[in-house]
Amino acid sequence: MTTRAELTHLLRRATFGPRAEEVDAAERAGYGATLDALLQPAAADTGAARTPVPQLAPDPLLALDKQAGRQARLKARQQRRDQARQITLWWLDRMAQADHQLAEKLTFVWHGHWATSVQKVQLAALMLGQQQTLARLGAGDFGVLVKAMLRDPALIIWLDGQKNTRQAPNENLARELMELFTLGIGAYTEDDVRQAARALTGWQLDRTQGTAVFRAARHDPGGKTVLGHTGPFDADGLADVLLAQPANAEFLARRLWFRFASGDPMMPQDTLDRLAGAYRPARNVTGLLRALFTDPEFGHTAGHLVKQPVEWLVGAARQLGTRPGALADSEQRQLLQTLDALGQVPFQPPSVGGWPSGTAWLTTSATQVRVRAAEFLAGHADPAATAKLTAVPPAQRPDALARLLAVDAFTQRTRAVLDDAKGDPRRLLALGLASPEYTVT
Repeated sequence: MTTRAELTHLLRRATFGPRAEEVDAAERAGYGATLDALLQPAAADTGAARTPVPQLAPDPLLALDKQAGRQARLKARQQRRDQARQITLWWLDRMAQADHQLAEKLTFVWHGHWATSVQKVQLAALMLGQQQTLARLGAGDFGVLVKAMLRDPALIIWLDGQKNTRQAPNENLARELMELFTLGIGAYTEDDVRQAARALTGWQLDRTQGTAVFRAARHDPGGKTVLGHTGPFDADGLADVLLAQPANAEFLARRLWFRFASGDPMMPQDTLDRLAGAYRPARNVTGLLRALFTDPEFGHTAGHLVKQPVEWLVGAARQLGTRPGALADSEQRQLLQTLDALGQVPFQPPSVGGWPSGTAWLTTSATQVRVRAAEFLAGHADPAATAKLTAVPPAQRPDALARLLAVDAFTQRTRAVLDDAKGDPRRLLALGLASPEYTVT
């Protein structure tokens, strides 16, 4: 029989932060039905309906005429930054509000995988378009996602794809496509990179429409040899070659295991074989996730993952009933400043390699920021969350807190700290959010 701890473990990994009532529902439904609902939810997403995708104004700089002065251009650049802030706050709100939590978490995982930053792209509309592509295609055939991303305007700008011509092939996108997106280090040669760059020539950005367009005159139609396969490959043909490599299945299995299970991509070989085998027939990401969450080794990974700052903040917001989108403007700015101080702001990964992981998030300075952020979140908790603590005698409040935050149990050391604050529900909430048991799952 599946235990509550096992169900909580599944929900902690498959969502940003399970609410106590969601764990209760999982206990009633059982592990299989709970996983089915996570992977293929039947009900409409009312939380997503409350957070509609922003409709952004046209690019402020593009709207300027050629005679526009310096002040007008400075204002337009500020409007661009405002749009970037708008979509960031929208996404935080969506992640906290969405009912289809695994879909939202997977989209964020793909954002770190196809790491692209608005700081170089500059156009919020293109970043939002990329996010929507990841959300729309991320759970299906990985090959379809790869081909869509090779046409993604934001990724093309980010990796200089618009500079890739038949006369002067640019290798940035080709290299990262193989190393970071599909195969991994050691699965290709430098000559493969050069040949792949030729296959990706010809894609340009139409800034007026905000779309990628193919310019045949800039494309190299000649024969290329990539990973032992020869042909007049274009972007789709190159994607097919890469996806047919045995390394692709193992690379993707390790990558998702790293994000959803252990924090260590080097899982046992038999687990790797099972996950890669589940992915290969149709390159189906949902099939891979099902294999991951039902693998015998998954149950042994509790306590192996450090929450990324966004996961930590969004999970806390869900469990405390705090809506990032409903906060006052100054409070929203404080929220973004917190994530900036912690080193993870959506749409702003530091490099194409994405954000760091694991103990990199457990520095002394990060802990101090998390404590202040926990106090902020506790101060904006829905009264219903606080009522779950005040409804029980003070001596029982640490246990009620563990249930509220989906923590299996606090250590004696943490419990001693919580006991000192059991008469102050707000402080108790903050200490719970800042605890090691909440940060490392």
